[in-house]
Amino acid sequence: MTELISIRESSKHVDEEVRMHVWLTDKRSSGKIVFLQLRDGTAFLQGVVRKNDVSEEVFEAAKGLRQEASFYLTGTIHEDARSHFGYEIQISDLEVVSNNEGYPITNKEHGIDFLLDHRHLWLRSRRPFAIMQIRNRIFKATVDFFENEGFVKFDAPLLMHSAPEGTTELFHIDYFDHDAYLSQSGQLYGEVGAEAFGKIFTFGPTFRAEA
Repeated sequence: MTELISIRESSKHVDEEVRMHVWLTDKRSSGKIVFLQLRDGTAFLQGVVRKNDVSEEVFEAAKGLRQEASFYLTGTIHEDARSHFGYEIQISDLEVVSNNEGYPITNKEHGIDFLLDHRHLWLRSRRPFAIMQIRNRIFKATVDFFENEGFVKFDAPLLMHSAPEGTTELFHIDYFDHDAYLSQSGQLYGEVGAEAFGKIFTFGPTFRAEA
């Protein structure tokens, strides 16, 4: 059975036939060739469907795919110096799971208000994807550094009874008939953690209600 892999693993399977579960981000066709821009949450990849290399059903299915369609594909990975990713996949077969219709974020310029209103979908686009990858690498590097230096990650609670520095600009929450506030700082709990463990470090999130 053909191995099911992620796009990120493409470099390990050059010139091999593989299977992927992907979503379509964009598509263009040129006569007897359909170019599919694919994503699976790990990376982006171009897939190529050539009419002479597949059945008529597969070629028509590729032409009929809409943005954010979900499908399985089978194909052979090749190196491609023209690609930013460095690889593309020659598709020999595909199995449509869901051919999405009416996806609101099209491949045109959208205003930031519109994108933020659809942020749960905007995350699928290349720019937020790249930003999240950078954030993830910075977070990992930070954690690795502190762990190598003997620090312990200490998580402060997100709900507090009062402000740590006497300010009144807090986000109030009615918490089981008690007043509570979103944490403005992990400082006080960090100090308690330091007394128990010595070298500790904390990450937010923290919330400030200043206008």
